[in-house]
Amino acid sequence: MRKKLCMIVLVSFLMLAFLLMITKKSTSEAWVQTSGPYGGYVHCFAIEGTHIYAGTEGGGIFMSSDNGTNWREVNLGLISKNVYALAISGTTIYAGTNGGVFVSDINDISWNSVDSALTNTIVLSLAVNNKTIYAGTSSGIFCSLDNGTSWQTANRGLTSINVNSLAVSGENIYAGTEDGGVFLSNDNGTNWSQINSGLTMMQINTIAVSGTNIYAGTYGGGMFLSIDGGASWEAINTGLTSKEIYSLAISGSYIFAGTEKGIFLSSNNGESWKSVNSGLTNQFIYALIVHDSKVYAGTNGGGVFLSSDNGASWNTANTGLSNTHISSFAINETTIYAGSNGAGVFISDDNGTSWREANTGLTNPYIFSLAISGSNIYAGTNGGGIFLSSDSGASWKEVNAGLTNHNIYSLAVSGTNLFAGTFGGGVFVSDDQGNNWREVNDGLKNLNIGSLAVSGTNLFAGTFGGGVFLTSDNGISWDAVNNGLSNTQIFSLAASDTLVIAATPGDGVFLSNNDGTGWRSVNSGLTNTNIDVLALRESTILAGTYGGGLFLSTDNAKSWNEVGLGLENLDVYSICISDNNVFAGTSGRGVWKWKLPK
Repeated sequence: MRKKLCMIVLVSFLMLAFLLMITKKSTSEAWVQTSGPYGGYVHCFAIEGTHIYAGTEGGGIFMSSDNGTNWREVNLGLISKNVYALAISGTTIYAGTNGGVFVSDINDISWNSVDSALTNTIVLSLAVNNKTIYAGTSSGIFCSLDNGTSWQTANRGLTSINVNSLAVSGENIYAGTEDGGVFLSNDNGTNWSQINSGLTMMQINTIAVSGTNIYAGTYGGGMFLSIDGGASWEAINTGLTSKEIYSLAISGSYIFAGTEKGIFLSSNNGESWKSVNSGLTNQFIYALIVHDSKVYAGTNGGGVFLSSDNGASWNTANTGLSNTHISSFAINETTIYAGSNGAGVFISDDNGTSWREANTGLTNPYIFSLAISGSNIYAGTNGGGIFLSSDSGASWKEVNAGLTNHNIYSLAVSGTNLFAGTFGGGVFVSDDQGNNWREVNDGLKNLNIGSLAVSGTNLFAGTFGGGVFLTSDNGISWDAVNNGLSNTQIFSLAASDTLVIAATPGDGVFLSNNDGTGWRSVNSGLTNTNIDVLALRESTILAGTYGGGLFLSTDNAKSWNEVGLGLENLDVYSICISDNNVFAGTSGRGVWKWKLPK
């Protein structure tokens, strides 16, 4: 009887705990993805009829049925969201991902993973020759004769296993490899032979065929042309100021080459090239495709650009393409600024309901940090230094005088001083609104600055590998303050009064309530300790994680609760708090919004 009674009590207790858990969950609103900012990392395209498909980094696949005016996700069943290649054969569409090949009927997009032999393989390229599907991967070439149901290796003679590009010309299949140049098969992939005569660069990123001409875009060597089936090659780089070629597209007599410095056009079989970048605010071009006299360019963070005049002018075509990587926020009264990695700066005047681009004069779209001082907005970029806007983001100008390192990972305002934390150059300060900068690194033993935080007259610098440093004299001198800090990789800092909190990868959150003199771990309830970013307002602390959404503490980090409903599997790179709303900037999924519990 006692045993039975104990069992009843135990079951009742578990049911009560479950009900409490459900009640607790129900009192918290779910996160909602906002309408933007739009853009992202677009690696590949495929077109069938009126449908355009774009494969992205982290966001899966998007489709447009109106020439890129609007996009929507088509990711049902797609487990691997890093998509590097797309191909269409008949009514079947194939996606090459970081987790093998996925297949769907093109008339009803629902993805299925195919042959387990490819599950752990990165698929870099796809090609169709008659009814045979070829996949260039990080483990060589695979082929399928049954619409992707099963795959077999096709590597005989292939001495380089990283196959970046595949192209078909009649019975010939060309493979561009990572370090072995170009290979040719004329027997359906059964055998391959190396064809590199005249090819001085062996890393082939892309191959395209036009009639009897074969074009090979390399990394570091520019463009090469073969007019004899690959038996010999010659460099064709006149006017090509970038030698890193990532993509090619051919339309009649026009050849488009995508590089890390924009798009180049040749109308004479590659004899000469000219830059065609007007309107292209992100000039790192991963993918190109031509359809119905329109040219589509997929960029490294800036999403899709469209040209209807053979590259003479370009416009963004990103509405609905929510693949942006949001690295930073800043708030000025009711206006929210979001910095993206590759798409520049976006502004919302309606509490995140909608966003608009604000990139005029911003020549570097890779925004790592934002700060506001009075009427000035500052944007720190990766490689382009610092930009200033004095008109609410309507226009920007460079303010880099004296700034010897242009990799700006963090910005902070302290009184009339503006501080910039760089990767490799330490900390710089400006006391004249960014017009002039000077280095302030005395005592700073690690110059890789990932974060800055201000508390009163104290400025804290979080470093990659050196822990936390403190200055109380505007950077004239720095002291390491790492007592109790078991992880010196500091991804984020936040400070208020005497409270300082530090985020680390793997060891969670550390707290100091004595200006950094001593630290202690504060991870109770924190089920994911890979912390990317922190935000602090009064007693509210938010921690954004790598792959685990977001956690909330309302008791100075004594305990944490997960508040990631809708964000569970996302990487949170940035956080801001505006009134009673929290905004989370994610890796590849734009901005999400959530209301703080009352």
